[in-house]
Amino acid sequence: MTKTLILAFHPDLARSRANAAMLGAAARLPGVEIADLHGLYPDGRIDADREVARLLSADRIVLQFPVQWYATPALLKAWQDLILTRMFYLAYDAEGRRLEGAPLLVAATAGNTPQAYGPGGMNLYPLEDLLKPLRATANRCGLPWTEPFLAYSANKLSDGEIADLAMRYAGRLSAWIAATPRARAETAMALRA
Repeated sequence: MTKTLILAFHPDLARSRANAAMLGAAARLPGVEIADLHGLYPDGRIDADREVARLLSADRIVLQFPVQWYATPALLKAWQDLILTRMFYLAYDAEGRRLEGAPLLVAATAGNTPQAYGPGGMNLYPLEDLLKPLRATANRCGLPWTEPFLAYSANKLSDGEIADLAMRYAGRLSAWIAATPRARAETAMALRA
């Protein structure tokens, strides 16, 4: 069985209805591991060895977070700076090369409506455009990009809408998992030899 790693970067998951429901639905899928990074590192001090090992054990990666002021939560940026810099600049042959080929999915929640994201909306840009730095990062790291899973009005949804969101997320994850067998870099290299 392949492994899908969901790295959750919610600053207060205990108060989140949407992200918590999404993670609850994802946890019931076979082969899914969830890591609540804020829960693991409440002081922001990330264990680099542990997180590199976690990534290298995964066949596909999900970054799940709420969009905050048009960006990712601070811990996600700190994680990128520490972990991806190590893997792709400091230890590329031993670590980064081994992660290449792992498909990446971003699952992001936003507090406003879809209409608020775009020209004429109060947020000016489509939510997808605000995620372009992550897409560029995925490209730089050789992680195939997948169209993001986006949830709007996340803090305003009714219980029924939250349940529907969780079901749609689990369905999207299931379909993505089935469609993205990962060819690990070391396997691809062995086949070329």
